[in-house]
Amino acid sequence: MELRTDNIEVREKVKQIFTEYLTLRKHRKTPERYAILNMIYSIDGHFDIESLYVLMEETARFRVSRATLYNTLILLMDARLVIKHQFGTTSQYEKSYDQETHHHMICTQCGKVTEFQDEQLKRDIEGKKLPRFRQTHYSLYIYGMCTRCQRTLSRKLTINKRKK
Repeated sequence: MELRTDNIEVREKVKQIFTEYLTLRKHRKTPERYAILNMIYSIDGHFDIESLYVLMEETARFRVSRATLYNTLILLMDARLVIKHQFGTTSQYEKSYDQETHHHMICTQCGKVTEFQDEQLKRDIEGKKLPRFRQTHYSLYIYGMCTRCQRTLSRKLTINKRKK
């Protein structure tokens, strides 16, 4: 997981959106919530609760409980600043403001998640007229096996054939 520090304008904008969200719903505006938001918008890619917890402690030098992380993530998802992905049995999150539409390939063997973009696929999905439904956004997950796991499986099969 990579951290970015060059997106100051985006972080200021999401802070403003989050402040408006908290004010409208009469939630407290705590330093912990803003530190979590700032950390999330410094992360490049997906993250889980545990990696966010470690980053907050080690990188931001800001100690927050896992309960605070969970509760803040719920608020950020409700504010549409974070999106939750269910990749197999694990939950991962990513920032959603000012992000390009992308798709996910998930290896069913090792669990590796790879993002990719396909403009034709994006146009096809976004242009699809759905009866009695107005599309606002979408997620696409493609499950299969990455090349590394394919090679490992192929080697195992070759070794097993030689043993027979």
